[in-house]
Amino acid sequence: MKGLGKLVFLLIVGCLIAADATAQCSMCRAVAESQYNSLAEGLNNGILYLMGIPYMLLIGSAIYLFRKPKS
Repeated sequence: MKGLGKLVFLLIVGCLIAADATAQCSMCRAVAESQYNSLAEGLNNGILYLMGIPYMLLIGSAIYLFRKPKS
């Protein structure tokens, strides 16, 4: 169980570190390049926010399933 805890910790830290990365789809990139820098920064943050939610749900459900007592 200690190995699983370390794995979950590393996954969470990895997700937090990845929040500083920049990500853009091709259409968002075209809009961001034609506009101001603050708009591009907002688009990047929005994309990262939307990308992070499914991973958080997946990690939360995995923690729930592994912590659930076996009956």
